[in-house]
Amino acid sequence: MNIRERLGKELLFLDGGMGTLLQAEGLAPGELPETWNIEHPEKVEAIHRRYYEAGSDVVLANTFGANVCKFHDDRYTVEEVIRAGIANAKRAGEQIGKETYVALDMGPTGKLLKPMGDLDFDDAYEAFAEAVRYGEKYGADLIHIETMSDTYEVKAAILAAKENSSLPVFVTMIFDERGKLLTGGDVPSVVAMLEGLRVDALGLNCGLGPKQMLPILNDLRRYTSLPIIVKPNAGLPKQKNGETYYDVEPDEFARIMQEVVKGGACVIGGCCGTTPEHIKKLVEECKDLPLREIEKKHDTIVSSYGQAVILDDMPRIIGERINPTGKKKFKEALKNEDMDYILKEAITQQDKGAHILDVNVGLPDIDEVAMMEKVVKELQSVTSLPLQIDTVDGKAMERAMRIYNGKPMINSVNGKQVSMDEVFPLIRKYGGVVVGLTIDEEGIPKDAEGRVRVAGKIINEAAKYGIDKKDIVIDVLTMTISSEKDGAKVTLEALKRVREEFGVRTVLGVSNISFGLPRRPIVNSYFYAMAMQNGLTAGIINPSSEDMMKAYRSYNALMGFDENCTNYISTYAGTTETVTVQASQAAAAAGNAPKAAGVEMTLKYAIERGLKEEAHHITRDLIGTREPLDIIQEELIPALNVVGEGFEKGTVFLPQLLMSADAAKIAFAVIKDVLASSGQEEEKKEKIILATVKGDIHDIGKNIVKVLLENYGFDVIDLGKDVPPEAIVEKAVEENVTLVGLSALMTTTVVSMEETIKLLREKKPDCKVMVGGAVLNQDYADMIGADFYGKDAMQSVHYAQKFFGMVE
Repeated sequence: MNIRERLGKELLFLDGGMGTLLQAEGLAPGELPETWNIEHPEKVEAIHRRYYEAGSDVVLANTFGANVCKFHDDRYTVEEVIRAGIANAKRAGEQIGKETYVALDMGPTGKLLKPMGDLDFDDAYEAFAEAVRYGEKYGADLIHIETMSDTYEVKAAILAAKENSSLPVFVTMIFDERGKLLTGGDVPSVVAMLEGLRVDALGLNCGLGPKQMLPILNDLRRYTSLPIIVKPNAGLPKQKNGETYYDVEPDEFARIMQEVVKGGACVIGGCCGTTPEHIKKLVEECKDLPLREIEKKHDTIVSSYGQAVILDDMPRIIGERINPTGKKKFKEALKNEDMDYILKEAITQQDKGAHILDVNVGLPDIDEVAMMEKVVKELQSVTSLPLQIDTVDGKAMERAMRIYNGKPMINSVNGKQVSMDEVFPLIRKYGGVVVGLTIDEEGIPKDAEGRVRVAGKIINEAAKYGIDKKDIVIDVLTMTISSEKDGAKVTLEALKRVREEFGVRTVLGVSNISFGLPRRPIVNSYFYAMAMQNGLTAGIINPSSEDMMKAYRSYNALMGFDENCTNYISTYAGTTETVTVQASQAAAAAGNAPKAAGVEMTLKYAIERGLKEEAHHITRDLIGTREPLDIIQEELIPALNVVGEGFEKGTVFLPQLLMSADAAKIAFAVIKDVLASSGQEEEKKEKIILATVKGDIHDIGKNIVKVLLENYGFDVIDLGKDVPPEAIVEKAVEENVTLVGLSALMTTTVVSMEETIKLLREKKPDCKVMVGGAVLNQDYADMIGADFYGKDAMQSVHYAQKFFGMVE
């Protein structure tokens, strides 16, 4: 029976931690586990058999790192280790008297994707696609993508799985105790994207023990309509006599996992530290528990890599300014590929209150496909707001949807059959909330009845593709009242009826109402308020228009969406009508141009926002009037501090943090060149060694720490990954370094971290050691003798500053 037929109907059991048992069998630190598929097949097969005998329905083949980005062994190819890995698991299953399944296990590449890292999205896709093709070829029953901490990487893996096989796809992510991914995603944003990509089951694994996963499970159940997978670690890692162990024994593990099943999981197993004994006890305690019914959810969610916007009864704002229609300067920016101008438009709209940004780059004389891809990527490097992909070019639409990190809005489809035939397959494949325009082969209906009819046609056709109503928002079209006297009344009636008759969310391009009229913001704002009262979910507006924002804030206060009128009061307390009218008139005189187009750009602002070109130009201008070292202390460092504090508070996400660091690096480079040419000396930089310990080939965390330390003025000696203790100590002695940072992502390599610390204590006793990595915590760091444990990259910066006496 295909496992899809059993999903959600019965409790299915996965296996436990393969790495834990391989290490017990003699896997050495730094040895690639996948090579054992060929060199020690009998041991790998025996481990699989023990899990099957314990009650596992599914075992994961020993292929976690079998991709070209991560697997580097000159003796074997990726194909050879996948073929052997699946064969070992299948042989084990053949000895069990029940139906069993083998999953191709796909873990991360160990690299960050661009723009945060150096791995291209398409290269990540190809790495996963190769593994998928071999997995299906050699008999895997499903694909399990696990231990993912970045939505962009997991999207590449899912597309590779879907486009290169017909196998079921399971996906589990690593959330921290706040319910966040490494790159900032939260539960609703992850669910929205994974459901949009049509995975078969989703959930979480690794990073946390079963007890810590319960709150995240509750959030998953709140948002997903899919079967939920939960694979916790056996608690938190501990260390004793040079060996790693986990603190949750099988009995306790099984007891807590009962709560996991009652909480809604229907596919359960274990991750790091879980043994066949854990799984056996898990099966004994949970096999007779009734499954919690999977409830279909109806939330309309648009997401980016870092946040989700739920389109509910409270109106949302879609910023309209990234669109060349009627905007001469924006057209010039597109033609000249002036990305900074476009990014500033985005940032201003975000600051002014937009929840989603419309992105339209269509001009007759540019390559829209290439420009759309470039703009989407650049925008997602400086803002975490979800985007609305606005295009009538099918190729541009597909490319944008493919490389978009999240679940976008798509503007648009209409009631013409040719439009639906082109757009709906893309929505089905990539996921998205699609805007349906009420126009068909007969044109735009003159009356509300006709527009409601077209809306129903769009909804019914979408259903044929499996696209639910929650992923459709209807635009009943705003007609200008200067040429159609009943235009507003028809639009408002159609808006209300669509909401009431179909229960879908709605969107309008509000400012169309006033074309040809003087002082357009007056008409726009009143129509906007009327539209919200009649069921408008999201207005496409200019958030820099004070008239529009007054209507928006007042409506939310009047309707109870602004609790205690908090937002209204914080915006208008202490202001006068005279001031706001003047501001409105000024904006109108400027054609409602957003602040970004003429903002007084400071270096501090450019760095905070990650505007690299602006940072370069402003720094060069400042050099002529200010001392280089003053620029560093008064502009660069304060900007980095603001971004760092936001990152620690969860208001700034990793991509924004790294883009700000890049902007600062560019400014530093300009200053450094000036100092060198003038004969001045830079301030002495304190040296810090960074290394990923022996046996560990993951350097994501180390690289993030490196970027930040360098931007705060430290001289970082990066020794790379898989670095032996002796090499680290030798470099520390040679360079007389007194602070070393060590990183480890794998449980099996923390032993190398402890060995390095012991050797440093012996050979370089004045050297302090800070440690970090997904498998570490404060208790573990204390046990291995580290001087400091950094939960995130910014904490490492703070410790280094204190250690070298830069701050108190």
